[in-house]
Amino acid sequence: MIKADPVDRMDDLDRRLIALLRDDARSSIASLAKKLGVARGTVQNRLARLEEEGIIVGYTVRLKPQAEQHGIRAVMTIAVEGNRTQSVLRALRGDPAVAALHTTNGRWDFVAELRAEDLQEFDRIISRISLLEGVSQSETNLLLTTYKD
Repeated sequence: MIKADPVDRMDDLDRRLIALLRDDARSSIASLAKKLGVARGTVQNRLARLEEEGIIVGYTVRLKPQAEQHGIRAVMTIAVEGNRTQSVLRALRGDPAVAALHTTNGRWDFVAELRAEDLQEFDRIISRISLLEGVSQSETNLLLTTYKD
């Protein structure tokens, strides 16, 4: 029996909370609650649940990409249908597997750098993102060797 991935159960508030923590992981509970428009207890409970489920595994500093070690890295290009850009953006910013996210011109709306520890996790990430409401098409390429960051 395959266990449900806790990331699949995240809602919009969870994603917005993670997005705020990505901008500043040192934000206070009170500051996060104010920005999200919820009670401090709600933020504390959400953080506790996200930590307990292994979605948030720690709080850290950001390093240059070459200083970090990851099992699998990939670039996913994403096309969004209609006017769903903001909801897809919120979901992607809140996804722990999305290490970097860029808007672009041309055929694709977003370019996301994905990181996973193994191929099974990577497969779940691709499926999760591809099934987001508003994602009309995506293409993913594994990053094999990095010569310059």
